[in-house]
Amino acid sequence: MADEQFADYTVPGLATENGHEIAGLLQIRLHALNDLQLTLKHVHWNVTGPHFIGVHEMIDPQVTTVRGFVDELAERIATLGGSPSGRTGELVGARHWGDYPLGKADTMTHLTELDKVYSGVISDHREVIAKSGQVDPITEDILIGQTKELEQFQWFLRAHQERSAG
Repeated sequence: MADEQFADYTVPGLATENGHEIAGLLQIRLHALNDLQLTLKHVHWNVTGPHFIGVHEMIDPQVTTVRGFVDELAERIATLGGSPSGRTGELVGARHWGDYPLGKADTMTHLTELDKVYSGVISDHREVIAKSGQVDPITEDILIGQTKELEQFQWFLRAHQERSAG
């Protein structure tokens, strides 16, 4: 985030430069979660096959929860003195991951790709948890809660892929 996107303040008890650094780290997490919610909705619309209805209906609550995460992070960025961006061009320009590769496809193919997406989001969240935990336990706590939910959603996907014989 550019310097002009920061206020002259952050939260009490946190050095301004630390608050702005955390806000910058959260911005890429915000981009990742915005991308994830769009990807999840895309899968919801394009999943096919014998397990269609189970996966189709499993995805919508994930979309709703991730949308809540987006708002939570955007508000935390603002609280820290940053200016959260939800602009799609900035998201695409700043991300280090590619577009979701599938259009219409069967459930297992989508779940395999979505598992990769969740792995990336979760791993990156964990990196920022480690960094933020050194200076800002509030942000760390927010990210820990989100990561817990994201890991559960990934487990849901993986459970769909498992065969009952192991």
